[in-house]
Amino acid sequence: MKLVVAAVGRVKEPELRALLDEYYGRVRRYAELTEVELKDDREDRVVAQFERCLAAQGERAELVTLEIEGKALSSEAFAAKVDDAMRRAVVPVFAIGGAEGLPPAVRARARWRLSLGAMTLPHRLARLILAEQVYRAFSIIRGEPYNK
Repeated sequence: MKLVVAAVGRVKEPELRALLDEYYGRVRRYAELTEVELKDDREDRVVAQFERCLAAQGERAELVTLEIEGKALSSEAFAAKVDDAMRRAVVPVFAIGGAEGLPPAVRARARWRLSLGAMTLPHRLARLILAEQVYRAFSIIRGEPYNK
């Protein structure tokens, strides 16, 4: 399986970068993961960056936006979504907005909208939570003991 985390903004804090790399390394035991950091720019340019990111994945790409208004899932339900994507051989592209959130044009293209909760999170922290949940999803799918 292949998946992409496309996020507006860069992770500059070394400690956070180390945690992300730790979880990305764990995920890469199960799937090919690509992280794309998009430049925080004018809305039209952000939209264009997301479009290029999706186009690079080909017609099998499915956009998953992270939004407060999205659907909150349990870890098990999220794992079922990841498993479904694996079975359908699609490439989930998880989109995380910057300080202004995701542009409406990006949100409109979403295959599904995911919420990490009702609280507003900094994009860097949302990226870390997503990375951990993707790893947890694979451990659930494989029946491994991580998900306790």
